[in-house]
Formats: sequence, C-alpha cells, structure tokens
Amino acid sequence: MAKHSILHSFYTSSKWRNLRLNLILERGHRCQRCGDDIFRPIDIIGHHIIELTPENVHDYNISLNPSNIELICYDCHNKEHKRFGYQASKEVYLVYGPPFAGKAELVRQRLHRGDLVVDIDRLYEAVSGLPYYDKPDILFSNVMGVHAVLLDNIRTRYGKWGTAWILGGYADKFKRDRVAEDLGAELVYCELSREECIARLFEDTDRRNRKVEWMGYIDKWFEQYRP
Repeated sequence: MAKHSILHSFYTSSKWRNLRLNLILERGHRCQRCGDDIFRPIDIIGHHIIELTPENVHDYNISLNPSNIELICYDCHNKEHKRFGYQASKEVYLVYGPPFAGKAELVRQRLHRGDLVVDIDRLYEAVSGLPYYDKPDILFSNVMGVHAVLLDNIRTRYGKWGTAWILGGYADKFKRDRVAEDLGAELVYCELSREECIARLFEDTDRRNRKVEWMGYIDKWFEQYRP
C-alpha cells in the first residue's frame, strides 16, 4: 500500500475520528497555538506533534495518544508545515561546540521530518559507507564539496525545507560569525568542558579503539576556541 494510502486509511478510521471528536469536546473550539476561536468543527485540525509516518502510524502511543495531538486552526497548521505562502519563513540554526558536546542530540530533539541537516560526520558516512566516526582524510575534499553545495542551498533558500540545521565545531569566532551572517543563521552553542567531553569519549563504545584520535579532536577544539 502506498505511503499516502496508509496515512489516509488512518485519518478516515473510526478510531481517529472518535478520538478527534472527543478531544474537541474536552478542549473546546479554540486553537491551541494562536488562541483563535474555530467556529466549525470541520476546520479543527488534529495535529500530531510527532509527525505520523507509515512506520509509526500503527504505534498508538503516537498516533492515538492525546498528549501527542494538538487541536489547531488551518493557518497554524500551514505555518507548522511551511505550506501555502509560509515557505518563505525558513529558519537556519548553526549548532556549534566541542566534540561530544551533544550537538547531534540537540538537533534530534528539535528536528522535524523534512528539516535539512548538514553534519560533517554524517556526510563522511554518506560518501564513504563507513561509520560516522571513521573519517578517511583522503575523502576530505569530496566531503567539503558536498558541504559547500548544501550551504549554498541554505544561503539561497533553495528547496522546500522549512528549517536547516548546520552542525560543526566552529571554534574560531571570526569564522563562526561570518558563516552565521552569510547564511542568516542563529547561533546555538552546546557548552561542555574539556573534562566532560573526555569523560563522554571514554564512555563511548563506538570509539573505544579511537580514543587517541578523538582526544586530539577535543584538544584541538579547545585550543582554537574563542568565545
């Protein structure tokens, strides 16, 4: 069954319809985002905070969980999904900090399906077929070529994405500020001490055989960092 058919079957099911109507009776006819009154029940959108996909639609802890459902108006729903005139409101975040500071985890917590993520570690993984922590030096130029294309997409706001996340060390303040200004990005700093980064390295089983290599990355970042 096609993707849209799977989701359509859910949204036309009696389980979903009954839950939506019960939530309207419980919460009323007011948008939970903007607070505007919604006069017709048919115009009340049951929005899933964790977006439904063919993989999770049958997980009722997600699809039929009242705490994962907001009742919102059409305008707020279109803003949420960057539809129908709201595509121009693209947001860009440059997430920086030392290795093991939790940059990827922060993005995962805030990520929406369809966001654009530019992460050097994941680009190495994509072009090499190796684990994300294994970054062959001979592929550096290729990875940076792909990285430059994606940053240019962000700079020109190319594509239909609504939010872009750029992950990196960006220890040098001059370079960091220049990139942020060039891309129209908001800076998000993941702060962690050198000792905490090293402690996380020694807890990381994936890199248990690469501790010396990654100790070098940590030391280099703190040597170069300018707040």
